Amino acid sequence: MRKLIRMLAPILKLFFFDRPRRLLAGALLSAVTVVAGLALLGLSGWFITAASIAGLSAAAVAFDVFAPAAAIRLLAISRTAARYGERMTTHDATLGILAALRERLFRGWAGPGAARNLLRRPSKALFRLTADIDALDSLYLRVLVPIGAAMGAGVVAVVALGIMHPAFGLTVGAALVGCGICVPIAAGGLARKPARRRAYGIEALRSRAIDLTAGQADLMMASGMEAQCMSVLAADRYTARADRHLNRIETGVTLTFGLVTAILLAGSLLAVAALTEARAITAPVAALGLLIAFAAVEPFTALRRGALEFGRVLVAAKRIGPRLTEETLRHQRSVPEAGIAVGLREASVRHDGSAGDALHAISLELRLGETLAVIGPSGAGKTTLLMLLADEVEPRVGTAACVDATLLTQRTELFHDTLEGNLRLAKPEASDAELREALAAAGLLSDIEALPKGLGTPLGEGGFGLSGGQSRRLALARLFLRDTPLWLLDEATEGLDSATANDVMSRLKQRACGRAVVIACHTRREAAIADQIAVIERGRMTQLSRRGEAAFESALERLRPD
Repeated sequence: MRKLIRMLAPILKLFFFDRPRRLLAGALLSAVTVVAGLALLGLSGWFITAASIAGLSAAAVAFDVFAPAAAIRLLAISRTAARYGERMTTHDATLGILAALRERLFRGWAGPGAARNLLRRPSKALFRLTADIDALDSLYLRVLVPIGAAMGAGVVAVVALGIMHPAFGLTVGAALVGCGICVPIAAGGLARKPARRRAYGIEALRSRAIDLTAGQADLMMASGMEAQCMSVLAADRYTARADRHLNRIETGVTLTFGLVTAILLAGSLLAVAALTEARAITAPVAALGLLIAFAAVEPFTALRRGALEFGRVLVAAKRIGPRLTEETLRHQRSVPEAGIAVGLREASVRHDGSAGDALHAISLELRLGETLAVIGPSGAGKTTLLMLLADEVEPRVGTAACVDATLLTQRTELFHDTLEGNLRLAKPEASDAELREALAAAGLLSDIEALPKGLGTPLGEGGFGLSGGQSRRLALARLFLRDTPLWLLDEATEGLDSATANDVMSRLKQRACGRAVVIACHTRREAAIADQIAVIERGRMTQLSRRGEAAFESALERLRPD
């Protein structure tokens, strides 16, 4: 039980601290709906029975039909209004909380080093944001709210039947609690393992199906298509077995509740008959008691769905809960002195799982308006340095103070969206004039205007529909939209023809006025615009030279010609 509470505590804390009023209002409205339904059914039974008896006797003239009829109408309207309000309130609160939960997970994944972890298992991250978070809506909608409604119905039934006879009320209450609570708890215990297996099976099925679809060419070349298909089918069979197990549990719970309802109804019928024969209650009151006992079971049967979903909820809580207990807000990076863009002091960086440092005791100072070219062989640590300056990794030792930065990676990340949608990733609130200005600065505006749909032109996955040079210019336009004082570029012109690459570097130099720029490069044309050149070898800065120095010219000569 303690383990269960620890697992659910972060989720419950988020639920009841984010929107407590709406959650409590939803639970209260659910209880009002159930109580109004009980009262409506019981009063209707009493009214019909009393009116029938009055019609067969001389008391028909004196029988008041208006007050009970008005009360029935009031209860019907109240039940309908409470049901509508409950659905609106509970679903609005739940969806709002789940949206806040997704935001918190995104913030956690935006922290240093998180991007690299996401690239290792992107399907798992997607599953956390979709299936796992969606599973948590059952915790409130199908577990907590039905429990509150069932308890309210049980109290009303015990009080109403206890007025007729205390033993009658206590017996019905014991039956409701004993069956209505114990059966869902038992079902939840039985369903935990198959629900967990089903969640893992669906995740494996999705992941393997995606691998099959995305990697068809590689699988066919490696003669692995048949093996991958068998893997997908195995995951499907695993999930189907879990589904069948859950269906058997649900059938058993449904039969159990049906049996208990029949027994309770038969017992209540005998009880009210005995009380009527003993003249302890009248026939209309007997009808009221019988219908209340019958209707009181219904809210408890609603717990059946929650009990079966509870295993899935626990799996989701186990996966997501630890992230909610961690600090999801990004750490506050140190701010350098005025006029300084980058200030590193003996900073060393080590990647997770690595035995040694990727960067060793790097010291560097770069002022606003200056450009630094970082050169060195592949694997020397140039990209790691850019990640450090972009605040994607933290120094293991030493200090790193940087202004806000924008990183342009080697790979141009474009998505299945319109050109405008891909461009607005950099600045969602940008006006059309700003978008066109950025495109013009990147040398892409004329190409975009020549398209039939202009900025509304849809792109395929990975930017399909644009050439390599156009894709790079679009990424450059996104960089221009980001109004940060530090730009970081990782081999900005790699893969471009000489004319396009020279044009890109020329436009970058014009647009970077007043900003600090750091370029990791292998070619002379990229380093030629720099004010300083830093040479990195095996994670160490072996040389730092300024324009006009012999070492600067020597470093340029080491680079690959344009």
